[in-house]
Amino acid sequence: MNTVNTTFLILATILVFSMTPGLSFFYGGLVSKNNVVNTMLSVFVLCGLSVVLFIAVGYELSFGADIGGIVGQVSHFFLSGFDLNAIKDSQMGLTHASFLVFEMMFAMITPALFVGAIVGRMRFNFLLVFVIFWSLLVYYPLVHMVWTPDGLLASLGVLDFAGGTVVHINAGVTALILSLFLGPRLTKSDEHYNLAWVLLGTAILWIGWYGFNAGSAFGMDNVAINAFLTTTVATAVAMLTWLGLEVYFQGQPTLVGVCTGALCGLVGITPGTGYVTNTGAFFIGMLCTISSYCFVNFIKPRLKFDDPLDAFGCHGVSGIVGSILVGAFATHKVNSVVTDNGLFYGGGMKLLWI
Repeated sequence: MNTVNTTFLILATILVFSMTPGLSFFYGGLVSKNNVVNTMLSVFVLCGLSVVLFIAVGYELSFGADIGGIVGQVSHFFLSGFDLNAIKDSQMGLTHASFLVFEMMFAMITPALFVGAIVGRMRFNFLLVFVIFWSLLVYYPLVHMVWTPDGLLASLGVLDFAGGTVVHINAGVTALILSLFLGPRLTKSDEHYNLAWVLLGTAILWIGWYGFNAGSAFGMDNVAINAFLTTTVATAVAMLTWLGLEVYFQGQPTLVGVCTGALCGLVGITPGTGYVTNTGAFFIGMLCTISSYCFVNFIKPRLKFDDPLDAFGCHGVSGIVGSILVGAFATHKVNSVVTDNGLFYGGGMKLLWI
């Protein structure tokens, strides 16, 4: 076991864990007074539910022996008899135990993201049942398809460094479907409960995102440093881009807008953070934010579906755009995993089409 990389991954795991209570504050500050407690409870309780489910069957469904490139095989219910001290990643010197706790945090934050789409319209008990089936039928199989060597999408050459597809497109599209399925709220309110909570939640999410992105290098190396730096650049650019758009179209910036812009940058850079340069991060942060801003302010009102906290507008749209832009900005100079450079680094259209 490599103690340096293991320590690095444990610290990253703690940072990723902090994102779920951070999201609880972010969503809790955005909703109306009547929905604060239910929203924060719905987000935070997933910490417990996701851990139990991941230990029971989730880890092996995600990373177990391949079944048709779709899902892993469960051979150790609740990991009974599973050797967690065995080496999982020989290159980084990580055991199954350290790898498991890190990936567990991803299984925790992902369903919490789409809670923003169900505000005021879903019974708490139904949410818990939905998350169980969604994890089993959607999340774990997608993790296996993208992040295991034999996975269906991985075998096609899909690159997703820290969860643009697995986490953000997944949660964003789920939010869209839930919004359409549940219909509009009976009582709508645009009043935010606590703007200070929104800022606090955004700050916690930004800090936690360094564990999310840099930690996905699974060791203290140049790729991890690059992920840390590109995360910072893309988020800063995205924040300023949303601010500029608000000033141009609305005459003045808002705190909610600035925080939303930062979130779009964090989402957009996630799939490519360990594959792109700072220049790539600059354009990804800007383009993702422009896309999300236009969707939230110009397209969503015409579609007339009720996504109160714009879970799809931020996570879905920025996740999709950011993932596609990996095909434009990824380069072998940043990460040797990139076998085909992106469009703007001489690789042509191949990676973009993938």
